[in-house]
Amino acid sequence: MPVKIRLQRHGRKGYAYYHIVTADSRAPRDGKFIERIGSYNPNTNPATVDLKFDRALYWMQVGAQPTDTVRNILSNEGVLLKKHLLVGVRKGAFDDAEAEKRFDEWKKDKENKIAKSEEQLNASKKAKIEERLTAEEKLRKIRAAELAKKRANLVAVKAGDTEEVVKTEDVEEKVIEVTEKSAEVEEITTETEEKTDVTEENASENIEEDKVAE
Repeated sequence: MPVKIRLQRHGRKGYAYYHIVTADSRAPRDGKFIERIGSYNPNTNPATVDLKFDRALYWMQVGAQPTDTVRNILSNEGVLLKKHLLVGVRKGAFDDAEAEKRFDEWKKDKENKIAKSEEQLNASKKAKIEERLTAEEKLRKIRAAELAKKRANLVAVKAGDTEEVVKTEDVEEKVIEVTEKSAEVEEITTETEEKTDVTEENASENIEEDKVAE
């Protein structure tokens, strides 16, 4: 029975994750399987892999054929390297201690690369957050400046209306003063005319008396 190591789809639409299983190559993709040896979640950054290393190595040693995606996963997890080192031990190229040493060195180097990648990813996220906060702060300042300008314009408009009211009141007071002065002038003119009339009457009476006396 040809055995394949492949992915079995789970999850919902738009958020799929996968079980890593060994199954008969003739079985449907999501059908019956022999053994589940891990899981793979591509929705995280970086992708999350939970693998039973020893069982994956066993199935590779007995001839199970991984799919392309699973082969990449096993390579990243070191399963293919471990298989290659064990083949070297069996052929006498080096002993078990040397094989373990080489594998540990590879694993340490891989962990350093992952840590560096995570640091770069975190730095990138932090830079994006700072950039977004800076943009929001600039936008807030611009809106505050516009609001202050609108308030200043509103105050100026209100101040202008007050000045117009004051000017109108001043004009009305001046008009009243001029009217009062005009009335006073008219009264004085009337009094003067009355006095003039009286004087003319007196003068006429005196002339008539002088004529009578003659």
